[in-house]
Amino acid sequence: MNPECAKLPVVETFTSIQGESTHAGRICFFIRLAGCNLSCSYCDTVYAQSRDSAVEYMTVDELLEAAQQSPARLVELTGGEPALQPLAPQLAQRLLEAGFEVLMETNGSVLLDKFPPQLKRIIDVKLPSSNMSQYNEPGNYQLLRKGDELKFVTGSRADFDWALEWIDRWELDKKAVPLIFSAVFGAVEPDELVEWLLQSKRSNLRFQLQMHKFVWPPDMRGV
Repeated sequence: MNPECAKLPVVETFTSIQGESTHAGRICFFIRLAGCNLSCSYCDTVYAQSRDSAVEYMTVDELLEAAQQSPARLVELTGGEPALQPLAPQLAQRLLEAGFEVLMETNGSVLLDKFPPQLKRIIDVKLPSSNMSQYNEPGNYQLLRKGDELKFVTGSRADFDWALEWIDRWELDKKAVPLIFSAVFGAVEPDELVEWLLQSKRSNLRFQLQMHKFVWPPDMRGV
């Protein structure tokens, strides 16, 4: 039997601090799945882009057991792009039923209507410098609910201006979810992005650093 039929391709699992989103700083158990349908210019997990990068294939039960052995009660599904995996909605549901608070980091190109509503989706809105902005799936904006978040990884002033126009176009500021801006590491200085946010005079935008890249070396894995 093809192992892909009943298992998920796993690059790594580990316990660390959550480095991004409004949950930054919390102890979290990460499940990184292999395979992504995009190739962002600034990707910091290139090692997880291909499905062939899976270190092992694990069942939903095995991943649930691994989460239960961690001290964390917060779990994040990440990748790669976890929404590509047919078993990911089932994994999210089982984790929720076991009492975990569950996040999913997603590139926003896949419609997320198959996932349980209690899952907290952190949707990365792709901006032009990623070279992937044409793959944003606006249908996901109709699914937004309390607990979800939108993330704008900004690589230039042109990115920032595009993001503001995108927010207005889809009325994302009316969705009652955090609109989080972070800088592409090494491309935009944090104080520069802060200045753009202040100049925009939009009080509903939120600035964030990728905390883990300041605690550990930026290219360190498993953190």
